[in-house]
Amino acid sequence: MRAAVDPGRWPGVAHVPTCSRAHRAVARRILEAALRRLPLHTRFPDGRRLGTGGPVLEIRDPDAFLRRVGTSGTIGFGESYMAGEWDAPDLVGVLTVIADHAATLVPGPLQRLRRLWAPGQPAAGRNTPAASRENIGRHYDLSNDLFGLFLDETLSYSSAVFRGFPAEWSLLTAAQHRKIDRVLDLAGVTEGTRVLEIGTGWGELSLRAARRGAEVVSVTLSVEQAQLARERVREADLSDRVEIRVEDYRSVEGTYDAVVSVEMIEAVGAEFWGTYFATLDRLTAPGGRVALQAITMPHDRLVASRRTYTWIQKYIFPGGLLPSTEVVRRLTAENTRLDVARADRYGPHYAETLRLWRERFTERAADVDALGFDETFRRMWVLYLAYSEAGFRSGYLDVQQFLLAPRPDTATPADTRPKDVPQ
Repeated sequence: MRAAVDPGRWPGVAHVPTCSRAHRAVARRILEAALRRLPLHTRFPDGRRLGTGGPVLEIRDPDAFLRRVGTSGTIGFGESYMAGEWDAPDLVGVLTVIADHAATLVPGPLQRLRRLWAPGQPAAGRNTPAASRENIGRHYDLSNDLFGLFLDETLSYSSAVFRGFPAEWSLLTAAQHRKIDRVLDLAGVTEGTRVLEIGTGWGELSLRAARRGAEVVSVTLSVEQAQLARERVREADLSDRVEIRVEDYRSVEGTYDAVVSVEMIEAVGAEFWGTYFATLDRLTAPGGRVALQAITMPHDRLVASRRTYTWIQKYIFPGGLLPSTEVVRRLTAENTRLDVARADRYGPHYAETLRLWRERFTERAADVDALGFDETFRRMWVLYLAYSEAGFRSGYLDVQQFLLAPRPDTATPADTRPKDVPQ
């Protein structure tokens, strides 16, 4: 029942980890206790059933599933899915139940000992200036053609803002433009505004800002994204208004009337969040504004899990970590001359955006194969999109647009020595 896995490309998926009998027994007790109380219908090959009813979770290879989860937690859970050792007809439904109960899946005493049993962050994941480009490239430089298979014509890879639900594919482009316009409006972008965009994507925000008459500098560490974004700028005949640079945000010089950054803080890493906010402050001209769109998680879960190495970090976003609202507010206050003047939440909109992407990706499986990606990769990406959607449907994750505006009582720059995220 397991999927065929290339051990050269996917060593962590191809090889089931060893696990002592005692370790396996403890893991089985914890796992089965959790599955008994969850509103799922968990099925095993021997006919056993666990759960109080709900979406079906089918365990195809219980021993491999147990060894993976017992030795590496969420990494093992994801690798087990990639290997085909478990599946679900309603994958988002199953993952939403798990996200709803994320804080209680592991017993309290074990939660407090997380550092002893959960894999820790690898040193290679630190987003130093030298390492950030590689971390970004592992995701965003996979293939522009791959992203083009499931994104709409704007190539926007962040939450859209819809007028109503359920969302439809035909409305996604307008919803992405609505999101971009809200960000530009928050930042006060009009004719003649000098704009810095941190995190180019494939250039749609820069194009839209330039069409307002703004002058835009946009920085990214993705070579693939920069190449296509520059092509789009040339095709739009806006090269005189938009400059795309492959450059780390920390090395940007000058000041700008508006600084915008859409879902880039997630790739900064907690170690450098203080530096990120201090840099925003340094690059914002007196009286200027900053508009951020950020995925956020509950602060208590951030504090509990920030040092844990997760499946998402290993396979999807190396070095990434989601902030909390408290972190954004605290580090803005400590590292900038700005205040969080406004915060608008759009979590359900991201769930719908991800559903549309997931459905499109699944429909175009043959096209993914034609680009040279194998079945293990496809299962990984389906899990990633479904896992993310479930986070927003459960409310475990949220997405917010923050306006950072000048603090009335600050005429001089803040102390720009970056402060770290609270422990």
